[in-house]
Amino acid sequence: MIEALLSDEIVEKFGGRFKLTSLIQKRLKEIIEGARPLVERNNRSDLEVVVAEIMEDKITIDWEKSNLPKPSASKRK
Repeated sequence: MIEALLSDEIVEKFGGRFKLTSLIQKRLKEIIEGARPLVERNNRSDLEVVVAEIMEDKITIDWEKSNLPKPSASKRK
């Protein structure tokens, strides 16, 4: 599951590694503090759960609230 982070597709989906890393850190903190996972845990670590949530489009960046520019669809193919 962690191998998915090596894919350029997931990085481009968020407009770069920094934005992806920020999303992972924020959600990981929520999980550690007791937030309910949005996917089945299936004996996965907290980090693996967060990556699964991202891969299944359960979480994403709130582009409007963050004031970050949303990556263009043309870059994402």
